[in-house]
Amino acid sequence: MMAEPAGGYVQLLNPEGEHASSVTTEHGVTYSVDFTDQEYRDIYRDLVMVRRLDAEGVALQRQGELGLWASLLGQEAAQVGSGRALRPQDMAFPSYREHGVLYARGMDPIMPFSLFRGVDHGGWDVAEHKFNSYTLVIGAQTLHATGYAMGVRMDGKVGGPDGEAVIAYFGDGATSQGDVNEAFVWSSVFAAPVVFFCQNNQWAISLPTERQTHHPIHRRADGFGFPGVRVDGNDVLASYAVTRAALDGARQGQGPALIEAYTYRMGGHSTSDDPKRYRDSGEVEAWRAKDPISRVRAFLVKQQLADDDFFGQVEADAGKIAFDLRERVMSLPDPQPVTMFDNVYPEGSPEVDRQRGAFTDYHGSFG
Repeated sequence: MMAEPAGGYVQLLNPEGEHASSVTTEHGVTYSVDFTDQEYRDIYRDLVMVRRLDAEGVALQRQGELGLWASLLGQEAAQVGSGRALRPQDMAFPSYREHGVLYARGMDPIMPFSLFRGVDHGGWDVAEHKFNSYTLVIGAQTLHATGYAMGVRMDGKVGGPDGEAVIAYFGDGATSQGDVNEAFVWSSVFAAPVVFFCQNNQWAISLPTERQTHHPIHRRADGFGFPGVRVDGNDVLASYAVTRAALDGARQGQGPALIEAYTYRMGGHSTSDDPKRYRDSGEVEAWRAKDPISRVRAFLVKQQLADDDFFGQVEADAGKIAFDLRERVMSLPDPQPVTMFDNVYPEGSPEVDRQRGAFTDYHGSFG
């Protein structure tokens, strides 16, 4: 496997923990980060927390406590980096794997767990958190994000210090969907302030990237008339810097952009998938050497920004949060089946009332 994809990518922190102060692309765009020492430590903590919470999701599903779980293992840097680049007024449209973005937005991590447990449909307040509901229909969220971004522009909320931007997350497999390409067309024509963030984790379930495209995904942006860039998706600093620049451009009225975060899905597509059936262990081990958390830890050690006490405390805190999460998930109340009729219409409906009555009688007949 190549050390990096043909044509390269934006990288600020390599797997050995060596940090470049800035990187300038062939198009003359310079990327850098301006974190304080504490912010470097905080971003490491975020990565560890997100991975630990994700591991809890896998464990709970294996124990029958969740119906399904879509793991982000290996993609923490792409999600935490891009999530931290968002400003409070920005809006995010996730797929079904963006637990790290949700965490970076400061949301309660139990929210996706209640969804995958079947307790609710993802019942967080979208307007409050500026984070849309999880979308399982592949690529559909890009159209939702584009429409929302068009509204932002038409409302005059681009330009100026309080400009708003939108980000849409999807995987490499979604780029084969018509919805995604339609979103590219509309966002370009209407100069919508939206950043398309593709996590190219190399596998669309069992289909490798080379079976979906003959050219790098980020180059598709050229055909739609907006810029595209590829970033090392296992580098949290580069993921932050590239996303921040794209979002700033969108807020200033420069229109859409496409980011291809070149990363790897270390686990299955979901807990119903067995990746050993379609990829070999050598590939997985090659990517394990590029682990997004290990390189930040190496950087912190080399720069003498953290010691064993710090790393030990982070691990302990992650364990406590995971334990608390497990307890909360296990105590989530099972909704009564009849409640599915409660919120169909805001003021009720005679027809829904009739159906509720019939269902209640039917359900009660089982004793």
